[in-house]
Amino acid sequence: MLRQAGLRAARRPDDPEWEPRLYWTSARLDGPQNNDGMETKRPTVPAAEEILGGYFTALDHGFVSLVDYMGSDEDVERAARVSYGYGTRKVSATRGLVRYLRRHRHTTPSEMVEFKFHCAMPMFVARQWIRHRTASVNEYSGRYSLMPLLFYMPEREHFALQSTSNNQGRDAAASDEVYREAVQRWERLRADASDGYTWMVGEDVAREVARIDLPLSTYTQWYWKIDLHNLLHFLSLRADPHAQWEIQVFAEIIAGMVKRVAPLSYEAWIDYDLVGQPMSRGELAALSQLVEPSEDGIAARSGAGLNADQLKEAGLSGREVQELLAKLQLPPRPDFDLDLSKMRDAEEIARAMNEAVPSTSE
Repeated sequence: MLRQAGLRAARRPDDPEWEPRLYWTSARLDGPQNNDGMETKRPTVPAAEEILGGYFTALDHGFVSLVDYMGSDEDVERAARVSYGYGTRKVSATRGLVRYLRRHRHTTPSEMVEFKFHCAMPMFVARQWIRHRTASVNEYSGRYSLMPLLFYMPEREHFALQSTSNNQGRDAAASDEVYREAVQRWERLRADASDGYTWMVGEDVAREVARIDLPLSTYTQWYWKIDLHNLLHFLSLRADPHAQWEIQVFAEIIAGMVKRVAPLSYEAWIDYDLVGQPMSRGELAALSQLVEPSEDGIAARSGAGLNADQLKEAGLSGREVQELLAKLQLPPRPDFDLDLSKMRDAEEIARAMNEAVPSTSE
């Protein structure tokens, strides 16, 4: 008896000609298997299976691992076309539907696909991350377990002065002297915090109390489960160049994992959300003075042009004018492919974490 095995790939996704396709397979022992060696009836994606349980490092001590996933682009389509029969669709039709749903913000079908990650990040990154309240999270407990004494140290190229135009960002280059002094101060602070924490847990002080002075640079970790719709919203904000660089690193790794699980949804997200830009009424009003629809496309209005004052007359503030000009400069299309040569196994990661836990033995 035949069953639908799910999304399959004819070639690896790093092949420029690769594309996902659906096919049918029989229920034989050479099909997908679970950890007990038994065949699974669950749809699987070979590109995702290739990285499942592997760890990709982020920053100096962080990581992201795709622990599990449920569904793929096929499930987005199946949820949207509840009544269609199995095996009746082509990849082109699936792609067209996925892009239509993303373009018109029909998001419920993408909630049928889920991801589970194991991540480690500095606490200040975790505090930004947890603002996305649409996931299930279980964080490492410093009350129950000893904290690995791992701290994030910014590299020279990512150390900068406060931005004069953005209260949330950095942009001005800092001198080598300032960077060296900052590193020395960080190292002294962290050495003192580590010494105090190690001494207190050695004296059997309650762990929930011993941890209270560990800095925000300390690494924490969690399991994080989220559906595709909310994950893409997370990535739209955190993979954006305006996000803090440290959380962008994690978002880019996760985006590469989404690309392997649901490549058509990933493509639509890139085109309509991450690179695509919404237009306000004022912006559309301004652009309509420059171009107009024609019988076979779009035509430029003769002699049309708008200066800054005319854009303001269209209802745009000075900042909105600058944002419109930025939108019209087509950004490069990012590619978040994962480097499989850098994938590490769980045992290696566990050893590094265990070695950073303070010893309480005499």
